[in-house]
Amino acid sequence: MNAQKRHEIFARLREHNPEPTTELHWSTPFELLAAVLLSAQATDVGVNKATARLFPEANTPQAILELGLDGLKEHIKTIGLYNTKAENLMKTCRILVDRHGGEVPRTRKALEALPGVGRKTANVILNTAFGQPTIAVDTHIFRVSNRTGLAKGKDVVEVEKKLLRHVPREFRQDAHHWLILHGRYTCLARKPRCGSCVIEDLCEYPDKVEL
Repeated sequence: MNAQKRHEIFARLREHNPEPTTELHWSTPFELLAAVLLSAQATDVGVNKATARLFPEANTPQAILELGLDGLKEHIKTIGLYNTKAENLMKTCRILVDRHGGEVPRTRKALEALPGVGRKTANVILNTAFGQPTIAVDTHIFRVSNRTGLAKGKDVVEVEKKLLRHVPREFRQDAHHWLILHGRYTCLARKPRCGSCVIEDLCEYPDKVEL
């Protein structure tokens, strides 16, 4: 795929959705971090329901610690893997309080040192909370990038590096959100909705599904 086609893909995605953002509900960097930690193998809708109960009572690292592990589990027990997630979030809160003054760090190294935080989660925080032009590659973005020909790679790190290299600078800040939303609602895993896709004519997927 050439640079002109990539530019047109993102121009159309921007026209279709000028201000894309995460579907997780958050108002502070810590709320976003907590929500992303809870979102692994869970839907954003499910996480939002849980954090709607949690955040009014505890939405800072110190408040989560004061809530206690059992109290935290009670608030998030509707989410899959909530026991492990609660333990990771408690450990993360302890590190944030002890090492970072209760604030979410702004570097990848410090973020990835937090329990339950990997490269993808760190990229989400850096991009969405702090405005850095990172691209967090999840299963949706991995699929869309490979299927369309936008950035082919055998693993998420390779796809991320290719996207950072090939996505035009003017689109880089929002590329993560455009691609994840496109994968979530249009370029579906089992049956992509090619007939209603705004970039169908630019996509290089050979087995397009017409509606």
